[in-house]
Amino acid sequence: MSDPAASNPAASDPAAASSAETMPGIKPWYWAASGCAFAVMFLAIALDSVWMLNFVHVMAGVMWTGTDLLMGFIVGPALRAAPFEARRAVSQRITARTILLLPTLAIVTGTTGWQHAKQLGFLDAAWPAYGWVAAALVLAAVLTIQGLLILLPANIRVYQELRKPEPDPETLGRIMRFYIRVIAIQGVTQIAMIVVMARFVTGL
Repeated sequence: MSDPAASNPAASDPAAASSAETMPGIKPWYWAASGCAFAVMFLAIALDSVWMLNFVHVMAGVMWTGTDLLMGFIVGPALRAAPFEARRAVSQRITARTILLLPTLAIVTGTTGWQHAKQLGFLDAAWPAYGWVAAALVLAAVLTIQGLLILLPANIRVYQELRKPEPDPETLGRIMRFYIRVIAIQGVTQIAMIVVMARFVTGL
């Protein structure tokens, strides 16, 4: 007869079982907050309000950039120096929150930015002023690809690994190192975008 504990490591390790049970999931209010953000975005577009589109775009962009810079240059380096169990506990809670937060901010920022640029006539600017518009579009495309096609899948992989009774430290470490590097690159790219946006504000 096989030993149940042998087929289920969590059964013989109360700490692992407890960790698996307490792994925070994506709470309903995370979905609600994401839904509200999209609702506000659609409302701003429907109303075609210059002030509201600008406000939503700037606020989402500030939150997105701030989160990336915090994760890439403060939280990431601090976690790398922490023991595995500490990294696991913190990563569990961060991942459960950012798995919806960052894609939502990325989509809202990019969509409202495009609508606002079209609203103000920037998309019809002539060269060389259009060079700044082109730079903004290229940076926005890079940020969107990084956020939705690279960081989101990495975030999901971390989330799935952390939910296992005994996550593999090497797998987690490899994914997290990759994630933190990309998010740091994204933070730098967002700073470049802010430089371009400052040009928009002061006039092309």
